[in-house]
Amino acid sequence: MSARGSAAKSVTGASMSKYDVEVEARLKALEAKIAALESAPAPEAPAAPAAPAAPAASGDVDVLWKIVKMMEPNFDALVKKFGG
Repeated sequence: MSARGSAAKSVTGASMSKYDVEVEARLKALEAKIAALESAPAPEAPAAPAAPAAPAASGDVDVLWKIVKMMEPNFDALVKKFGG
């Protein structure tokens, strides 16, 4: 005697495995979170500093500024133009 199936059905009426049901539930939860994030007001962006100022307390920051300036020769001009 065969057991009657109790598999969940998809929107199209096809049978869904236990894994499919779990994945569908996770997908719906993710979609709900995305919808909540999209409907939430956007956080206010912090004001950009007029010019970057490397803190004197950390030598690592100074090294990073040097690397950025080496990678982008027009860095200072870009900061003046777009920095505020």
